[in-house]
Amino acid sequence: MKTGIHPDNYRLVAVKDMSIGETFITKSCAETRETITIDGTEYPLIKREITNASHPFYTGKMKLVDTAGRIDKFKNRYSKFSK
Repeated sequence: MKTGIHPDNYRLVAVKDMSIGETFITKSCAETRETITIDGTEYPLIKREITNASHPFYTGKMKLVDTAGRIDKFKNRYSKFSK
């Protein structure tokens, strides 16, 4: 890695996929307030709804993860317009 091209806060972080609960370690300079301890080491924690572990393109499964219920709200709102 070239020196002097990355920000000072470029560090190892833990990314947690909230839809399936999987956590992995990567490098990032994203700001975070939470931390998590993995194998005795404390990492800054970044929470995401969808990562490569749960995204349909990477998993090959066409399962839609809708944690906020937006699709149901849309269907209920526009069901009267269906043919």
